[in-house]
Amino acid sequence: MAAESPAEPAHDPVTVRPAVEDDLRDIATIYNHEVANSIATFDLEAPTLAYWREKLEGNHQGDHLLVAVDSDGDVVGYAYSWSYRPRPAYELTRETSIYLDPSVRGKGIGRILYPALLDAMAQSGVHTAVALVALPNPGSVALHKAVGFEHVGTMREVGYKFDQWIDVEWYQKLLGPS
Repeated sequence: MAAESPAEPAHDPVTVRPAVEDDLRDIATIYNHEVANSIATFDLEAPTLAYWREKLEGNHQGDHLLVAVDSDGDVVGYAYSWSYRPRPAYELTRETSIYLDPSVRGKGIGRILYPALLDAMAQSGVHTAVALVALPNPGSVALHKAVGFEHVGTMREVGYKFDQWIDVEWYQKLLGPS
């Protein structure tokens, strides 16, 4: 996940709202930058718009795709929740992802966007949110901790991108009653 350090407050006001079809190209642009330039995602090629349309439509009440929109109406970030694993016992656990346009990282937008996603998930009955952070990514680690996730494990050398092995850390946040 390409996130941000949570220390600096947002300079420009942003609005968080559910994504709409017209947002998909902007979402894809933000993500495709990470595909080409970072280890925040292990995708090696940009997904199609059909992939983003599937995220928009969702097939479970816990699937959400939210965008952060700046005062000019531009999408500057997005966050989504999706299936953690395809087995029925995992139905109330969703995996989360958040990506921000490089121009807004470190401005507190993740600290506005991510809680909105977690709230939407909780309201739709999701019990547990899980997130995967490729290392190193101190901004994403700090953001996850700032919004209440706890580190629950590290997997060594599970991704290979840009001619290097990459470790990942798992984070978890309980949203519903135990």
